[in-house]
Amino acid sequence: QVQLVESGGGLVQPGGSLRLSCEASRFFFSSYIMKWYRQTPGKERELVATINPTSDTINYADSVKGRFTISRDNGKNILYLQMKNLKPEDTAVYYCNVVIRATPYWGQGTQVTVSS
Repeated sequence: QVQLVESGGGLVQPGGSLRLSCEASRFFFSSYIMKWYRQTPGKERELVATINPTSDTINYADSVKGRFTISRDNGKNILYLQMKNLKPEDTAVYYCNVVIRATPYWGQGTQVTVSS
C-alpha cells in the first residue's frame, strides 16, 4: 500500500516561511512525478507544484511562482515544498500526491495557516 505522510505545517505570520515534507514509502519514489496540492473548505483541491523524477521539469501555479520551491530527495524518498513570503490566501491543507497506474494516492495532509 502506497504511503505518503506530510509534515511541517503550522501557524505562521504573513511574510513568513515554512517547509513541508512528504515522506513516501512502498513504491519506487524515484520513478514518479510528484505533486503538491492544497485545499480550503468548500473549494476543490488546487495543484500547487509538480516535479518530475529527475527534478529537471518543475511547474508551479501562478499564485505561488517566485515564492514556493518544490524539490525532492530520491535517496531519502522525501518530497519538499519550501514556502516563502506566505500570504493569508496560502492558508490551506497541503497534500502530496502521486499517480501510479492511473490511481491517485494522497497523504493525510498538513494544515498551513497564515495569520497575524
